[in-house]
Amino acid sequence: MTEKTPKTAAELYAFLDGLGIKHSTKTHAPVFTVAESVALRDEIPGGHTKNLFVKDKKDQFFLLTVEENASVDLKTVHTLIGAASKVSFGKPEKLMEYLGVIPGSVTAFGAINDSDHKVTFVLDADLMKDEIINCHPLSNDATTSIASADLVRFMEATGHTPLVLKVTS
Repeated sequence: MTEKTPKTAAELYAFLDGLGIKHSTKTHAPVFTVAESVALRDEIPGGHTKNLFVKDKKDQFFLLTVEENASVDLKTVHTLIGAASKVSFGKPEKLMEYLGVIPGSVTAFGAINDSDHKVTFVLDADLMKDEIINCHPLSNDATTSIASADLVRFMEATGHTPLVLKVTS
């Protein structure tokens, strides 16, 4: 198996530009948790995300992208997303292999690195009500803002059809 080099933020921006998708990015100190990123709220409007990289017993992987303060019931979410069993968190090695990111930098933009389509992307319906959605641009030292409809367009351009489902309580 050959190692794929993950795309950079610059390559992500070029991809978005090629699609005619408007985006803006604010660089900041690295943030590893939602709690650490709260200080940025006044500077960056829109919906802020929390991402859960999970798998089922058949090694089907999912990325759940939800609003940062939302709760996801990991005991029951499998019934909503089409998993074969209850889900557990995916290992960091798979996160890097499939999405090209490390823990703390998990993002819906990781779809650009999933050329083998190993991950099912799930966007929470409540999050998608926000006009603007904020995600890490493949690293946790910046935040990229994009229209919610354009996030779906981006994913479709990477060959993924995201599931837009209410997965939060």
